Amino acid sequence: MKNLNRLPALAALLAWGSQAQDPLTLREAVRIAVERHPALAASEARVRAAGARIGQARAGYLPKVNYSESVQRSNNPVFVFGSLLNQRQFTGDNFRLDSLNNPGFISNFQSLVTVDQTLWDAGQTRRQAAAAGLSQDMSREERRGAEMQVTMNVIRSYYGATLAAETLAAAVQAVGSAQADLERAQAVRDAGMSTDADVLSIRVHLAAMREQEIRHRANLEVARAALNEALGLPLDTPHALVTPLTPYPAAPELPAWEERAARERPEAKLSALSTQIAETQLAVNKGSYWPRVGVRGAFEADRGAFTARGGANWMFAAKLEWNLFNGFADRARVQESSELLAGSRALERRTGAAVRLEVRRAHAELRAALERVQVASAAVAMAEESLRIIKNRFESGLTTTTELLRNETALLESRTRRLAAIHDSRVAAASLELASGTLSRNSEILQ
Repeated sequence: MKNLNRLPALAALLAWGSQAQDPLTLREAVRIAVERHPALAASEARVRAAGARIGQARAGYLPKVNYSESVQRSNNPVFVFGSLLNQRQFTGDNFRLDSLNNPGFISNFQSLVTVDQTLWDAGQTRRQAAAAGLSQDMSREERRGAEMQVTMNVIRSYYGATLAAETLAAAVQAVGSAQADLERAQAVRDAGMSTDADVLSIRVHLAAMREQEIRHRANLEVARAALNEALGLPLDTPHALVTPLTPYPAAPELPAWEERAARERPEAKLSALSTQIAETQLAVNKGSYWPRVGVRGAFEADRGAFTARGGANWMFAAKLEWNLFNGFADRARVQESSELLAGSRALERRTGAAVRLEVRRAHAELRAALERVQVASAAVAMAEESLRIIKNRFESGLTTTTELLRNETALLESRTRRLAAIHDSRVAAASLELASGTLSRNSEILQ
């Protein structure tokens, strides 16, 4: 029995490096992952890129200003005649037939500034800006979905590491119990109430328990490395995990979660936004049937040399562009957009059904896990009481070693199943929030 007094020390051994580390709660782990995970940094960059596309689309509201500088040199009669006029250098001598027909070479340096402004484009710019805004909304939803996945991975890894530690503690306790059984069996043998075979059987059982302890200790090392990977930290970073592995209180009502998923799930919002973009694109393509109206202003300066003085002129014009026929390309684009819109609406309906199905699956898994916790807890209580009775009977020589070992094994298995059920209830509760689109760093599930 004296080895049972060593169990607190053995439990303390499980946290052999944790005392030197800051406590890490589940909520803090999620915060670290959200701030450090490369997938979220990439998603945030896509959100900013989508915002830049809005600026590109809205540029259609503003004038376009261009400046150009060119130089030409020729003795083409028309070029010479026009250049002299533009430079304000034309004189009476230039009217001579010989000068008109056989002019000498002349250079013309031309500076040109143009301003173009669209006045009406059948709402094309407005629709393109709206489509760009919807694309940014999609990027934000994708980023939120990525954050939810990162959060879920942290929850799964955190509770996985906690389960590994608890399972290891149960294995260590089983080793201590087996060691106590061995000492008890030796005392019973020395009293002439059993044989060496009984002692050997317990030694075999003790070896099996130590083998499980070794395996669970290795599992804990891997689980802690997996948690660090989910956090975006070096795999050997030590942590003192302080959020306990306790059962989830109760399964919530299903209908409310389905309604919440229809509103909040990123996939549902992305599907609806895709439909809106398809509608906008259809309107953009239909707008190609309408004319465009715009104005242009220009200022021109012509000189015989780059630094010389010359002539200047300006121009203002209004224009209307109307594509009357382009080989039915516009009609084909409208038809394509109509079909894509129909496809988007069908996918939106399918996504809604798939989201509800995931909510029901997660809810069923949570309900089953909670029921398993109740059954496993009752089994642990019964196994502990049965083992207590069997140990007393064994010390009195009223039962066999086989019965003792069978009860020892049953207790360890019951404790392991209970821990697994508690773990599954916590993960299932997080999965339900994930399926409903409400999982975040502020979720109550992280308590």
